Parts: sequence; C-alpha cells; structure tokens
Amino acid sequence: MKDSNLNKSPFAGSFESLESLVDKISDVLQCPATIEDTNHRLLAYSSHDERTDAARIATIMGRRVPEKVINSLWRDGVMPKLVQSEDPVRISEITEVGLGDRIAITIRTKNEILGYIWVLEIDNHLSEEELRLLKEAAKVAKNHLLKLQGNNRRREKNYQEFFWQLLTGHLKSQEEIKSGFEELNIYAHFPISVMVFQFSTEISTNIERYILYMITTTEKIRVTFHVINHNELILLCSPAKGDLEASKFIEEFIAHMNQRFTSSHIQGSCGNIYETYEKVEASYQEALTVLRLKKQFSEELKQADCYQNLGVYRYLDLLIKKNEKDGYENNSLQKLTDYDEINNTNLLGTLEVFINKDSHVNEAAKELHIHTNTLAYRLKRIAAVGKINLRSPNEKMTLYVDMKLNKMKKRGRL
Repeated sequence: MKDSNLNKSPFAGSFESLESLVDKISDVLQCPATIEDTNHRLLAYSSHDERTDAARIATIMGRRVPEKVINSLWRDGVMPKLVQSEDPVRISEITEVGLGDRIAITIRTKNEILGYIWVLEIDNHLSEEELRLLKEAAKVAKNHLLKLQGNNRRREKNYQEFFWQLLTGHLKSQEEIKSGFEELNIYAHFPISVMVFQFSTEISTNIERYILYMITTTEKIRVTFHVINHNELILLCSPAKGDLEASKFIEEFIAHMNQRFTSSHIQGSCGNIYETYEKVEASYQEALTVLRLKKQFSEELKQADCYQNLGVYRYLDLLIKKNEKDGYENNSLQKLTDYDEINNTNLLGTLEVFINKDSHVNEAAKELHIHTNTLAYRLKRIAAVGKINLRSPNEKMTLYVDMKLNKMKKRGRL
C-alpha cells in the first residue's frame, strides 16, 4: 500500500452510508470488508473486491454470519477477546467453517458494542499503521450505528405493542393482523408457536443482550417476535426449516444460558403449533399452562416442555372444576388415606409409585427402596383396604388421575 494513502486520513470526512464507508475501508486496506451489527447481521459489505472465502460468501448470501462460524469463534476464544478489546484483533484461519485469516474490531459507544468490522486478509497482512486506520474507521461507523439504533428502538416499540396485542387476543380478525404485519414490514411465517422462558429473577440488561444475540444467530428456529416481561422471555417462533423442533431449542437455549450465567434457573415451555396468527393467544396460554403444571408436578413433567406432551395433565383443570361442581371424591383413595393416618403406613404413596411406574413391580420397589416381596404384600393390603382391582386398566387410570387431582387441590392451583 502506498504511504500517501496513509497520510491523507481517509476516514476524516463524512460518509453518507455504511456502504460507502465499507467500500472506503476496503480501498484503503486493500482487503474485503464487512460491517455487522452486534448480533452478526450483515449491514454492509465491500463490493469492489471479488476475493473472498466460504464464510464471507455464506454471510452475504444469508445476510448474517452462519451459526456454525459464530459458535467456532466463541469456542476458540475469539469472541470473548474481541468484545473485551477496543483494538483490532487478529483471527487465524478456521478451515472447518470456511473462515480465512481476518482482522476484526468492535464498533463501540462507551461500554456498549454496536457492531463489528471484519477485514479479510487476502494477499495483504495489515501493518500497525493500517490497524490504526481500521480503528479510525470504527469510530466513523459508530455514528451510523447510533442512528440506526435510534431508528430500531422506535420500530421496536411498535413491534412490541403489536406482539402484545396478538398475545392478549386484542387482534381478532385476519384483516387487522395482516395490516399490522404490513405496517411493520414483517413477513408472516407459518406454522407458529409461542415459547415462554421463565427466569428465577428479573431479566437484566446484560442477560437481555445475550438473549437477543442467541435468538438472532440461531438457525434452529425463526423468531418473528420476542418480548421480555420482568422475568419472562416470550417468543413467537416458526421452523427455520422442516418441522419446528421446539423441545430441542428449549433444551439448548437453557443449557447455553446456564453456561453463560451460572446463577440463572430457567424453565421453558411451548404452546401448540398453529397455522394462523389468530391462535397466538391460545398458544401463549398453553405455554403458560405447561409452566404452571411443571411447577406443580415437577417430577412427573420433568421431560414435558410442550403442551402436546402434557398428556392427561392437560385436562386436570377441567376435571377439578367438574369434581368440585359434582362434589366427587374417590372413596378408594379416601379409605387408603384414613388407613395410613390410623396405622402410620404409606399405602397411598405406594399405590402412586406403582401406578406411576406403569405397574412394573421391580421398578416400583426400586423407587420405594423396598424388596419386591414387601411391595407385593402392600399391594394386597391396598386392594383389600381400598376395594381396588389392580388388574383393571380402567380403575388404575381413574386412580392415577384422581391422585393427581388431589395433589393439585392440596398444593393449590398456581
């Protein structure tokens, strides 16, 4: 590169757009360059240089950095180093994800990261003076990203208001919903489902920033809307491709959050999948139902993240109301309860474990820490005291449901 180029302070003037700035960066440094926001969405890329690598091509085609590239940068310690530094960071080639040698620098305002500039080192290893110029370019980019951030925040307010109207059922007709999407310039994806993540404490700004980063960079689901309400994260999702793998995303999201923020305790859930946005409220209420039931039946529903996986638990609210209206009580369970109180035994608890284990004697005995012969004796007493036929699937199903209803009443419906 000629010395005269370095002495002209090429970034001292104003640039009307990020596109003109990134082209100038590329011209000055003689390297392909890109500018991304803080969530690795592509904002601008140099168009005058055809030299590239697979990662850059994928970024330009998909308008954001591929998830596998981002994961590699975090895994190799590049991203932690980058976000902690105000100076350019040199990144060595990562062949497995098609990433060539690069220089990257954060675009900052005070302690907040607004985005990144990435420069692909092909045929030109940047000198210290060129790295200084890149740092100068990042300061110019800051003003553009601050303006973009202001526009995004105004748009975000309208976006969140519209999402809350969907969640609360205030938008009833297809015409109203379609009009809202058009005003926000958002494409409606199908099918849709609402996911809810409940944190043990209110979601901080730091955690919110990381959440946005995760849901923007993931390739497992497509997030059309998101909103944070105190300790809850609410997402409106569609499949990124194929079927919506909600349980898998919930599991991975919680694992990532727990890894990054070790003190956070998170529960996740998903409502039913629907083909119309008029059902957003229904899916949201179903997701909340899953979380409520998981609190009441933490062991039984440990693996149930989605409404469709609740099984008979979906109907407990309806059944408990009907039983209260009818004044119904299960006489067999009441007899076992009375017997246990008088004789200081645990026949009711034994019956619950036995039915929970699908009548498998060995598994039930193991759970109860007793010998199978002891369990066999208890089952005879249960049948005699409660007047129960333990060979009848119908009776066992009735007992199973009624025990869950009793537990629900005892704990109080949350």
